[in-house]
Amino acid sequence: MHSFRSHFPSLQNTLHFISHSLGAMPAAATTSLALYANQWQSRSIRAWQEGWWQMPLTTGNLLAPILGAQPNTIVMQPNVTVAQWIILSCFDWRGRRNKLLTETANFPTNIYTFHELERLGARLTETRTEEELIEAIDEETLLVCVSHVHFRDSYRIDLQPIIAKAHAVGAMVLVDVYQSAGCLPIGLEALNADFAVGGSVKWLCGGPGAGFLYVRPDHIQNLQPQLTGWMAHRAPFAFEEGPIQFADSIFRFLHGTPSIPALFAAQSGYEIIAEAGVENIRAKSTQLTQYLIQKADEHSIPVRSPRDPEKRGGAVVIGVLDITQQLAEQNVLVDYRPGAGIRIGPHFYNTEDEIDELFRRIIALIA
Repeated sequence: MHSFRSHFPSLQNTLHFISHSLGAMPAAATTSLALYANQWQSRSIRAWQEGWWQMPLTTGNLLAPILGAQPNTIVMQPNVTVAQWIILSCFDWRGRRNKLLTETANFPTNIYTFHELERLGARLTETRTEEELIEAIDEETLLVCVSHVHFRDSYRIDLQPIIAKAHAVGAMVLVDVYQSAGCLPIGLEALNADFAVGGSVKWLCGGPGAGFLYVRPDHIQNLQPQLTGWMAHRAPFAFEEGPIQFADSIFRFLHGTPSIPALFAAQSGYEIIAEAGVENIRAKSTQLTQYLIQKADEHSIPVRSPRDPEKRGGAVVIGVLDITQQLAEQNVLVDYRPGAGIRIGPHFYNTEDEIDELFRRIIALIA
């Protein structure tokens, strides 16, 4: 995996341990953005029919093998918040089956969204553990929304029993894979997940503005989002009067004009992740996070992430005060979360020597 370092120029002068928040930029992204600029300049409006219009789907298809999904089941979105709302807007929350289950450890943007859904009749229930979550799934549950890996402590939940219990009572499951996509094998089709959302900023090394939405194939033609727009129409350039006639494909989960530059920027990261192989990336991640925990133990620094790699995502949180600014001034990139500590996210392009140097810097500052 060491050979992939050459794809990321910033690694030459930066200790980049913040891939759980922002992956390093691939050199090829510069070329991709230049291609976008060239097409805009030279092809002008013709660029839409020559590829831009299809990019929410063609870019999503680059993600499909990384996430373990069939082609044409992933469509790009601006971010997870919009992707979540599209799915939530498919359902009537005023009936008896109107319960939305989630975890208190879910990412705040998701929790904020779920609370606002109460205005539309949803009954929100938050649980603290996987066991409580599974126990709370019942015949009045409409949707279970979980994060595959928790952002504060890198705790990885077991999706299989949650999905099995939900389906047994007629509920559906939406999984936020933002903290696992590109770092962990996910296997959305094998898991039989109903929906998944995520983004490219982190382990996928795709930059901001390129969120994504996965919809299980058999759901695609059965759902009608209220959050919609002209790109979701079966014949958008017919400019028909409303109401909308939805496309039969994953395009029905689109809305307004997509951010084409963000999609160009994201593709090179996906291609590198696919070339490296998620299974290989996971093996390297496990090696590096175990070594990171070992170094923390050597210096008697508390570890606030699971020690069992089967329960851990790609980051490790250590109990150190917020010295992220001082580290950044030394070109060492980590971050801090209140109530947790410093988050360190080694990716497949990092090395054990870099972890040694990271701890030298941390120890020098806290001393």
